[in-house]
Amino acid sequence: MYGVIVLTIYAAVMIATTLLFTRREKTAAGYLTGNHNLKANATALSVAATWIWAPALFTSTEKAYTSGLPGLFWFLVPNVLCLILFIPFAKRIRNEMPAGITLSGYMAEKYKSDKVKKAYITQLGILSLLSTAVQLLAGGKLLSAITGMPFWIITIILAVIAYSYAQFSGIKASVITDAVQMVFMLVACAAFLGYVFIIKGNGQSLVDGLGGISKEFTSLFDKNGLDIFLGFGLPSAIGLISGPFGDQSFWQRAFSVKKSKIGVSFGVGAVLFSIVPLTMGILGYVAAGNGLHISDMSIINFEVINSLLPTWMVLPFLFMVISGLLSTVDSNLCSVASLSADVNGFTLKKSKITMLVVLGASILIANIPHLTVTHLFLIYGAFRASTLLPTIMTLKGVKLTANGVVFGIVITLLVGFPIFAYGTIFNIAIYKTIGSIINVLLAGVAALVISRREAKAL
Repeated sequence: MYGVIVLTIYAAVMIATTLLFTRREKTAAGYLTGNHNLKANATALSVAATWIWAPALFTSTEKAYTSGLPGLFWFLVPNVLCLILFIPFAKRIRNEMPAGITLSGYMAEKYKSDKVKKAYITQLGILSLLSTAVQLLAGGKLLSAITGMPFWIITIILAVIAYSYAQFSGIKASVITDAVQMVFMLVACAAFLGYVFIIKGNGQSLVDGLGGISKEFTSLFDKNGLDIFLGFGLPSAIGLISGPFGDQSFWQRAFSVKKSKIGVSFGVGAVLFSIVPLTMGILGYVAAGNGLHISDMSIINFEVINSLLPTWMVLPFLFMVISGLLSTVDSNLCSVASLSADVNGFTLKKSKITMLVVLGASILIANIPHLTVTHLFLIYGAFRASTLLPTIMTLKGVKLTANGVVFGIVITLLVGFPIFAYGTIFNIAIYKTIGSIINVLLAGVAALVISRREAKAL
């Protein structure tokens, strides 16, 4: 019953917000970038909400509960740092292409190459697809467990809700609904922490739970801490630092916000974002400190909230989870709509069809048996790292060739990605570590080597 109520209220609020505060857009500049003039406060809230994806809500609690201090540290810090590191590059791309829309369009213009554009569209498009799938996977599992409705039906309902308002006015609808969602998430976090610590006095439980449920993970630098670093911290840090650089959703916001407000939008967004996974992680510590037994790690947040808080607080928690997940989904839909404009130009009909195709494919992926949120998060985190160095090097003025960029991306996906995926699926730390390092370094090194050889051959 809770899930049905929340889904109904959520859909009504987001559609009403879209209709009240935006208008239907038909031009590429309006639909895909808000005419490059979005306000800083709304964009900051949108950046934070877009970055609050399934792992921020679920993995943060899981890692705090199971892996203690190092688990949450290696998830939270890179998550915040990546948005800060993104700022100078967002400013640079906007200076070089004030009327730009996509990263793929920028790279194609820099190298005058259709091959580079296709490589970037492929990487950015697949990332949006996998990111959407993981949100539907996480939300579907939680709501299915609560409502008793079939998982596949829930994934379709979530997809329909996100599409219903994202398709109306594009990036403006995404940003304004993100802002509303983020405000609610911050209020919910304050309510959860207030009840747990002020009303129930769980301060000692927090301290007792810093080592995780096993009490073995209290340091970043002992053997257990280093094991967490190698098996989870390093691979996730690489994937997270690469996050905004390999995600069109964030380049789209860099092109959409007022040019002078890029820094404050992403800086404030990073701070606001941190509140949510930190809160979820703290609840994980409290649960561990209380010796709470978790029967289903895939819905750990719900079990923790249901055990620590009054029954009625499940409603704001569910609204918070759906807000966090679907804020990323609607951002991904706007992202793929902008990428579709890179193929054969912008039309409103083509953009909406692209959104529907991505949603359909995401539903199919989310319904793959035995797929987990953490596994999918790590896999597509490694995937997006393939364009990190070629993008940064291009923005920093390093002279590369089109063939070098394309070869670097392709060889990384052929070599580093399978190694990392194998290590992730079978939970082998050494393969995850080697694969994650290859994913970042190989693309840049290969691009530089090929470019230098081509330059000498001229």
